[in-house]
Amino acid sequence: MATGTGAGPAEQPRAGGHGPGPVRLPGLAAAVTALADGQVTARELTERALRGIEATQPTLNAFRRVRAEAALAEADAADAALSRGERRPLLGVPLAVKDDTDVCGEPTAFGCRGDFPRKSADAEVVRRLRAAGAVVVGKTNSPELGQWPFTEGPAFGDTRNPWNHDHTPGGSSGGAAAAVAAGLVPAALGSDGAGSVRIPAAWTHLVGVKPQRGRISTWPDPESFNGITVFGPLARTVEDAALLLDAASGNHPGDLHRPPPVEARAAVTRDPGRLRIALSTRWAFTATPKRLDPRVEAAVRALAERLAALGHQVEEADPTYGPIGLTFVPRATAGVRAWAGRAPDAALLDPRTRGAARTGRLLGGPVLRAARAAEGPLRRHVGRVFHRYDVVLAPTTATPPPRVGDLARLSGWQTDRRMIAHCPYAWPWNVLGWPGVNVPAAVTGDMRLPVGAQLLGPADSEPLLLSLAAQLEADQRWHERWPPTV
Repeated sequence: MATGTGAGPAEQPRAGGHGPGPVRLPGLAAAVTALADGQVTARELTERALRGIEATQPTLNAFRRVRAEAALAEADAADAALSRGERRPLLGVPLAVKDDTDVCGEPTAFGCRGDFPRKSADAEVVRRLRAAGAVVVGKTNSPELGQWPFTEGPAFGDTRNPWNHDHTPGGSSGGAAAAVAAGLVPAALGSDGAGSVRIPAAWTHLVGVKPQRGRISTWPDPESFNGITVFGPLARTVEDAALLLDAASGNHPGDLHRPPPVEARAAVTRDPGRLRIALSTRWAFTATPKRLDPRVEAAVRALAERLAALGHQVEEADPTYGPIGLTFVPRATAGVRAWAGRAPDAALLDPRTRGAARTGRLLGGPVLRAARAAEGPLRRHVGRVFHRYDVVLAPTTATPPPRVGDLARLSGWQTDRRMIAHCPYAWPWNVLGWPGVNVPAAVTGDMRLPVGAQLLGPADSEPLLLSLAAQLEADQRWHERWPPTV
């Protein structure tokens, strides 16, 4: 891994009086304003980010690649642009992207071991972030091919939760979530194929947005993992998440999915009106044992009560999911098989990855085509809930974050059962391609383990979900609470 600047970490008292720690960067919108007003330079922010990354890498291990020299050069170019009076949405702000996203000059190993080639071009989403003025400080850790809700592996070690180092930040965008939750960067880009933005957002007390499929380009792939995976922002506030979403959104001519544009940030300041909200704790059928942890259920129900107090009509009601699980597995495992083919040495892949790839070979072809053909009927079936309600409120996960190592050394079958038990709620929306937003729900007990709730909507409903999330944020003030240690 490339190193940081070599300087020691700047220190300040941590929130809650837990001693010195790396200086936390301001949020995305605050950083943009401070840069435009000349209160700080892009180089200063980038140097602070690099010092924080270096100081926390032995403990949090959030980053796979750190672009110290390149990022400082990008920051200097941003400062020159700012001095000329240029104004772009993210000009001079340091951001991180996940290890599944192409950054020119860096390998895209997606959590795998092996000697991956350096990319000769940015992914379309990175191109758009650069066009908006962002400084890319590095690539964050992901489990191998993004398959699991924990961020651990022999390629990079264990990524840990800033709220409690004994526990995982989740996955697969666990490195991105850890970096944002610890204040190392103002925001980060993750990806979500079965909850991989929303799950780590829930487990690190962040806002995480899974946008409508196609909202953010997946190019150089026309689509990702047979359409179930999308890029999405992780941030501490709804406004920051919306700002990053707007900057990242847009399409390449080669994209298979091209939804009509929306204005995310503008929605944050709008009153959502009085909404009909379905509180749902039911999960889709998977034929595996699951149990909703009482701490999670209590936190989600408390949010439902606050929404009712804010004037919304909240009722208990569940979507009817039908056989949606039968359509997810072929798309996911065929996606693993395709991505595994990019690995320079298949022998270095996790045995569970090789097993998933074999399953993907068996379920490809006619089974995969049938799974994809079922999406339209499933949308109509599940979408009936939106005939009566505007938004579904559901747990993001069934449990608080598990301990580091709890799932890392299991067999493939055992891993599948355990991760479904922890995370049975997020993946159906990936099959449907619809938006979902995780919001912080609580930090549970003495263990300091965050949990979250999802706001789920039909196609192209990001503005409504973000407007509601912003109203809830103004009531809950979750962004004022920081991890006690990093």
